[in-house]
Amino acid sequence: MTVGEKQAEAGTDTPPDVLDGPFSTRQLLRIDEALRLADRTTGLVFSVFVGGLDEPIREHAERLHRQLAEPDRSVLIAVSPNQRQLEIVTGRYARKRVPDTYAKIAALSMVASFGGGDLAGGVIQGLDQLSRYAGKG
Repeated sequence: MTVGEKQAEAGTDTPPDVLDGPFSTRQLLRIDEALRLADRTTGLVFSVFVGGLDEPIREHAERLHRQLAEPDRSVLIAVSPNQRQLEIVTGRYARKRVPDTYAKIAALSMVASFGGGDLAGGVIQGLDQLSRYAGKG
């Protein structure tokens, strides 16, 4: 879901206060474009969550994933920079296209970017890798 779609779903025309988050407006636009491209090329639904994750981390990420509109066809990248945590959750159908092994490889490359201080670049790189693994839908 794009930032604009989220605004429409929330019933507001005013942009969210993105300056409080970890990304600049330019980085958000790049992430939004990477999400749209991943969705369009694979037929899956990709989402990104950046923020605090409750313990146990994996269970919280799975709860977030279940709240998505199409969890079976969805891939969620959940990142908590302050906790230094990353989870990739795939739905039943999405997992057939992006097996856990491929998700782990994408996670390793994302963590390398995060370690270099590039949170946005890591997310974009992860979306690109996951969508390439998934292939065309």
